[in-house]
Amino acid sequence: MDYLKQKIRTIPDFPKSGILFRDITTLLADPEAFKSVIDLFIEHYRKEQIDLVVGIESRGFIVGAPLALGLDKGFIPVRKAGKLPGPTHGVEYELEYGTDLVEVHKDAIEKGSRVLMVDDLLATGGTMEGSSKLIEKAGGIITGYAFVIELIDLKGRSRLDKPVFSLVSFEGD
Repeated sequence: MDYLKQKIRTIPDFPKSGILFRDITTLLADPEAFKSVIDLFIEHYRKEQIDLVVGIESRGFIVGAPLALGLDKGFIPVRKAGKLPGPTHGVEYELEYGTDLVEVHKDAIEKGSRVLMVDDLLATGGTMEGSSKLIEKAGGIITGYAFVIELIDLKGRSRLDKPVFSLVSFEGD
């Protein structure tokens, strides 16, 4: 995993002073590294009972869609409010400073579908926790969470009640 970690760019003071932003665009630009990410996830989840892969806007789409194809499963996007054209389920969730709303099409998830949730980064866990509530509201059963990066110090996994698998972790820097 050190190989992947080296492909992730760190940008200090973005989006605000004191934040170290972990940017996967440099990893995505390297086809070997990007393929490694997808292959590692496919290998990890190949034997799991999963019906759908759900990606969280927006970088969760980049990882989730090829993962779904590799697992021969459907892909469902969770979007920010107002981005989906059909009838939607919505859930409001807490951020560090305020709230946000995520949505999924009402007909996207068949009741009882086993769902793997995917995003690029796990920080505080708020977005994924809110998105998970949305998927459960739509009738899905969460089987686990997949992340390219986990920021250990922010303890996001403590907000998630199913197995968490992350490829790269950053701690204390």
